[in-house]
Amino acid sequence: MNKFLTPDNAVMQFITKIVNSVYLNILWFICCLPVFTAGASTTALFYVTLKMAKNEEGNITKAFFHSFRENFRQGTKIWLILFAAGAFLACDGYIFYHMKFENTVWTLGTAIFFVALAAYAIIFMYIFPLLSRFENSTGAMFKNSIMIGMRFLLCTFLMAVIYAAMALIIIFLFTPAIIFGEGLCALLCSYLLKGILEQCETKNGKDTP
Repeated sequence: MNKFLTPDNAVMQFITKIVNSVYLNILWFICCLPVFTAGASTTALFYVTLKMAKNEEGNITKAFFHSFRENFRQGTKIWLILFAAGAFLACDGYIFYHMKFENTVWTLGTAIFFVALAAYAIIFMYIFPLLSRFENSTGAMFKNSIMIGMRFLLCTFLMAVIYAAMALIIIFLFTPAIIFGEGLCALLCSYLLKGILEQCETKNGKDTP
């Protein structure tokens, strides 16, 4: 029993990381409150969780706000682009849903919409982890996000399952799970992403994936 409770025990280390993810979720939520800062906040969240996945987290608060400051400008720019694109897709989805015309144009338009929606989801899942780890232009970040997401489809699928499962749990089963929310999702996704990002570092250097 004493051996199980020691800090070096793998189970206790993972439990500690989950507790830290709750704290990170609180930091992330507070820093997202102005809304336009959500990109920088999400980047900072992944900056820390990727370090946690490699057991390199150190001072969590200091690391979070270091990344928040360093990536504020580009993270905000990316977030505003994604926000605008998401609003556009939402409007398109609303229109296509209520049109429901049984013709070729409607079918083709709906197919294009779902392809665009899938691309949007892939970019959204990858771009902030990439920004937290690499330096590159905004355009390159978008391009690399979709390319890496398409290349590592299993990882992309598992990340989507993690986010979807958390959303379903919060909405339908246990609303207080929101205290874990994004923090736990980011931590679990970071375990999936760390190997991929290490491959990018090895192949192209640390600063450009």
